[in-house]
Amino acid sequence: MSPTAPASGHSTGERPAGPFEDLARFVALPRIGGLALSADGTRLAVSVQTLDPQEKKWQSALWEVDPAGRRPARRLTRSAPGESSPTWAPDGSLLFTSARPDPDTADDGDPVPALWSLPGEGGEARLVLSRPGGISGVRVAAGTGDVVVSAATMPSGSATDADTERRKKRADAGVTAVLHEAYPVRYWDHDLGPASAHLFWVGPLPADEPGAGPADLRDLTPDAAPPNGAGDQFTLSPDGRLLARAEDVPHGPAGRRTRVVVTTTADGHTRPLVDDPLADVYAPRFSPDGTALVCVREALSTYAEPPDYTVLLVDVSDGTTRELTPGFDRWPSAPQFSADGSAVFFLADDDGRHALFRVPVDGGTPVRLTGDGAYSDLQVARDGSALYALRSAYDSPPVPVRLEPETPRQEPPALPGPGTLDGLPGTLHEVVATAADGARIQSWLVLPEGASAEQPAPLVLWIHGGPLMSWNSWSWRWCPWVLAARGYAVLLPNPALSQGFGQDFVRRGWGEWGGAPYTDLMTVVDAAVQRPDIDASRTAAMGGSFGGYMANWIATQTDRFRAIVTHASLWDLDSFTGTTDAAYYWEKEWGDPLRDPKRYEQNSPHRYADAIRTPMLVVHGDKDYRVPISEALRLWYDLQKRGVPSRFLYFPDENHWVLTPGNSQIWYSTVLAFLAEHVLGEEWERPELL
Repeated sequence: MSPTAPASGHSTGERPAGPFEDLARFVALPRIGGLALSADGTRLAVSVQTLDPQEKKWQSALWEVDPAGRRPARRLTRSAPGESSPTWAPDGSLLFTSARPDPDTADDGDPVPALWSLPGEGGEARLVLSRPGGISGVRVAAGTGDVVVSAATMPSGSATDADTERRKKRADAGVTAVLHEAYPVRYWDHDLGPASAHLFWVGPLPADEPGAGPADLRDLTPDAAPPNGAGDQFTLSPDGRLLARAEDVPHGPAGRRTRVVVTTTADGHTRPLVDDPLADVYAPRFSPDGTALVCVREALSTYAEPPDYTVLLVDVSDGTTRELTPGFDRWPSAPQFSADGSAVFFLADDDGRHALFRVPVDGGTPVRLTGDGAYSDLQVARDGSALYALRSAYDSPPVPVRLEPETPRQEPPALPGPGTLDGLPGTLHEVVATAADGARIQSWLVLPEGASAEQPAPLVLWIHGGPLMSWNSWSWRWCPWVLAARGYAVLLPNPALSQGFGQDFVRRGWGEWGGAPYTDLMTVVDAAVQRPDIDASRTAAMGGSFGGYMANWIATQTDRFRAIVTHASLWDLDSFTGTTDAAYYWEKEWGDPLRDPKRYEQNSPHRYADAIRTPMLVVHGDKDYRVPISEALRLWYDLQKRGVPSRFLYFPDENHWVLTPGNSQIWYSTVLAFLAEHVLGEEWERPELL
């Protein structure tokens, strides 16, 4: 798209007030995820989140979408706990997980997700199997219908009765303690242990007939143990004979990496297939004939080099590998075979998009199959006739689409579904700036309706997290249209460290977060405020996670902005590295703070706190284990003792994000009130429920 043209399909005319102006309506919009295609290619299932009747949490249900795009979507399931993780069995039944109660028992204990099956011809769903710790994942062999499930299991608790007894003893004794014997101890927003994921062989699902008993489970990973157990990345060969998974193993003092192992399902024998001491290897998928698999190799980052990614083709019999994407200067993910096994599809960030690519297995240059947008949940029709995926973009939430398997640069229309928007309160533009070193910096710019030279819009710089990611897709958590509906222009740049622009672009900021990433952001802002429809005198900056770090860094380097919002942000890099959930990852880039403190001293915002003059809103959740709450507490104290105008929005039961509907509204309303006070010059208006 050109720097001045509106995104296709959106009018610049007047529109009635919509859900982006009303936060209660915004959080009630349906949200699509979890696409699944039936074996015969005639049915698509999606998971759709909507508000529950009390409007206190999101509730998930399964819907059917017509792959041909002729019939309207229809709802398949309905229960208070909701349903998720749809998977089709070869017989046409739809498997899913749900914590809905078993209608055939009177058990009134705490519900946990179990595996359910909805008959292909319709009717009532039936409970297939359950475990005391719940069912967290399910895979089905495409050819035989054999099933493997993942379930959190206590030590020595592979048998269901033993797992139940161990949990009951701990509960009866009032014990919640966990003894850790390996690092790490927590991950994102949950504690690791004492239970960990095990993979259980179910085989063919039991018949739905009177007197049929529950499925018998056999533990394929009896030695799985904390911290990460058997992991959550596993797949079955089409004949159900082999199980491949990414296994977490120790790597140096307190470090971890992943390798791919294969288990023979008949006897549980496990052997390493791809074990690379210099890389994480994960995301395995079998070929249609089961003789090969593809996976991602992520070269471990070092102090000098960021990670790099490639797709491996692996011979299952002997583990020999061959790169399918040598020299491809992007980071491939989620590979899987074409229907006939002659090619591999994968996803990769590319120039502000998350695109779908195709590469032949016998070698060749990857071909990009999609134009604009970000794609996920790729489904390959078994007859090779089509691909299906969820597509989103900054002007569209995720919607199901149909793609041709070999046509480059497609722009597919949405299939009829329950998550389509009627319109947006503004227009989307792509803008490009050039850094001092000549690097091209791509950004998205959301302009509110009515922005013009006669009525320029105030500008909010919104910095992405990661940092190894890019702005390229719709986000309910970081939605610029909520700000646009209130008259703000929103700039979404992809500075140094952003992926999808080549390895050298990442290197520009590696280990120097306060260097090129910062100057790139200022370069983009300088370019944006030259536009006649942007008011250069009324600007703000905000971001979360790495974006929060950059918001803090900006506060210490310039006073050009009227306000700064920092969410889940890094403040003291030394303190953060020692308390985050995976310290070994960050030390690879920054070094040991005791032995090599240079990068900490040069890039930690807290060292420059005396320079802050800009009013700041600090936001953090207490259940954030990736960026612990201690970062916000230290930042808040440092601001307060220096007399910097500041507020602290604290969520005692939220994590790195803010996920509940009520708190999400509070997040947006507080941010908007803070921006209105300092950017627009309005009187501070405290959100009603705070």
